[in-house]
Amino acid sequence: MQLVFQMEARDSSDEELTRAVMEEANVDPAQEGYIKENFKAVADNLEEIDGMIESCSVKWKVSRIPKADLAIMRVAIGESKFGSKTPAQVAINEAVELAKSYGGEKSPSFINGVLGKALS
Repeated sequence: MQLVFQMEARDSSDEELTRAVMEEANVDPAQEGYIKENFKAVADNLEEIDGMIESCSVKWKVSRIPKADLAIMRVAIGESKFGSKTPAQVAINEAVELAKSYGGEKSPSFINGVLGKALS
């Protein structure tokens, strides 16, 4: 999620960004392949993922969604639809848990609703 968030903030998805964020987060080397696979899935399919988010978030353009919420949803959709093929319900549950830590008060229910539609 931090990697996707930084991709948006820096408008970049290059290898240097990936390495820097993973070093800063002290990522377990055993998890690197999984993280890189899913990050690539998000970066390569960003336009389609954002289209799914926008079409499932009533009255919310992607540009207006809080950046942490957006990163969380991008990861869940990328992971479930394009990356490691994580089951939709698992991706949604993980996203809601992240939203409790990184999002606002209404983020968990908003993310649950959008992902519930997008991944059904």
